Parts: sequence; C-alpha cells; structure tokens
Amino acid sequence: MGRVTERRRVVRIRDGALSTRTDTLVAEEPLEIRLGGKPLAITMRTPGDDFALAAGFLVSEGVVSRAEDVANIVYCAGATQNGSNTYNVVDVQLAPGVPLPDITLERNVYTTSSCGLCGKASLDAVRTTARWPIADTPQVRITPELLAILPDRLRAAQRVFDRTGGLHAAGLFSPEGELLDLREDVGRHNAVDKLIGRALRNGELPLHRTILLVSGRASFELAQKAVMAGIPVLAAVSAPSSLAVGLAAETGLTLVGFLRGSSMNVYAGEQRLYLPTAAMADEPAR
Repeated sequence: MGRVTERRRVVRIRDGALSTRTDTLVAEEPLEIRLGGKPLAITMRTPGDDFALAAGFLVSEGVVSRAEDVANIVYCAGATQNGSNTYNVVDVQLAPGVPLPDITLERNVYTTSSCGLCGKASLDAVRTTARWPIADTPQVRITPELLAILPDRLRAAQRVFDRTGGLHAAGLFSPEGELLDLREDVGRHNAVDKLIGRALRNGELPLHRTILLVSGRASFELAQKAVMAGIPVLAAVSAPSSLAVGLAAETGLTLVGFLRGSSMNVYAGEQRLYLPTAAMADEPAR
C-alpha cells in the first residue's frame, strides 16, 4: 500500500490480558494545492490520487469543468531544508484562456480531514458557479430497494478499510447499481474530490446519470461537490446537515440520509425515487 498505510506497535488489552502487536494505520499527511504557483488550499488527506484530488477540488470550486481546462498537474518541491520533494505539494497549471480565480489571503482556505472547507461561504457561491443545473438534467429514477444494496457493495470494495478500519469511502454508482468508481481517504470530502477529479480527467463530466454514496454524514461541502459535478443523487449512511438539506432542496439534488438496510430518510428530491403510492402518514416531530 506504500504511503497509504503505516505499521505501528500497539499494546492490546483484552479482558485484562496485555499483549503487543503491530497494527496497520491509515496514513494522513498534508497536501498543499497550488494554482499557477500560488498557494490555494491545504487539506489533510490519505496519499494517493493526489492529482485527481486537486482536479476535483477545482471542479468543486467552479474553477474548471473540462479536462482541457487543466494544462498540467505536477508535484513540486516541498518545504524541506534540502529542497527534496515531499510529494505533499501539487501545482496546477490552467490552460491558456481559463481565468484564474481571485487568490488572496482571504481566499486561501484550510481544510481538514473531517470537516472539509471551514468557513465556506453559503449557498450563493454554488448558485453563481454551478455549470450544470441538476433540475434541468434528464430524470434519473431509482428504487429504494436499489439504494438499500449500495452500502454493502461499497463496503465490499473498500480494500484499505479492511486493513485499517480508519477510512471513509465515496462510491459512484450507475442508476442500475453498478459500482463505477470508488475512492478512500481519511476525509470523505477528499474521497469525493478524487472521484470527481478522475471523472474530469477522463472527460466524463457532468455525471448526470450517477449516484454518489458516501460513508458517514452528508455535509454541505459534499452536497456542494455533487451539485458542481452534476451528480443528481447523493446518499449517505448517516445524517445530513441542515445546510446540506437546504442546498439540495434549492438545487434539485436528491439527498438521502441514514441509508441503513431497507431504512432511509429522503430529505429532498424524492421525485427521483419510485415510492409506494399509499398515502404517507405524518409522524410526530422529534
């Protein structure tokens, strides 16, 4: 696995008995993303697919939308005393004619493996930069039964999680439930950026006929990334945030949370699901 995992000695306690063993941990290292040589963002990520991560981040930020928008992505020298390459700094060169965003001290952003962009501006940023309105896309219709089987398919394909138990996953599925791509990372937003970045570099954007499934919760950042990539359905095994639901309702994104077995909550965009025709009963608010 290279830099994706590390081996460390641990003291194991089981029912009062002590033993030592070597445990496999998921690696976490900083990645600085530069644009035209200027610092743009720093994220804590699991090494691997770094170029796709950078490209996906730029899609999410509305900077690029086609593979042709990116002229080159390279690793550049790190901040070591001897100037050696740490492989923790990437520089993206945009193609001629692609406008640079405003890169100022206020614009530079720091991300973490847990929360994505901190202090992200609200829904207005997505309104003004979304290139592929989801509400205008050809309708994708899926069944709750199909959604119910996707978490098991995602989990079965998580190779690094099996060794570490410490990674989030993002999976891209077809409307028929076929797993199209899967990325793992300590940050679920990084895993999504890696998916979107790979799609950008393969010339597959917008992802109009796909379902995005993420482990953990559905934050505003994840909903934003789905919208910016033209993904019509976002499902999560845990809860969404209020801002994620607000963005989904406004943009036409189908947002499903607490996807566990045959149980799930549909927070927005239920028109894409084949739902039972029986009248729905209103339960008391909790």
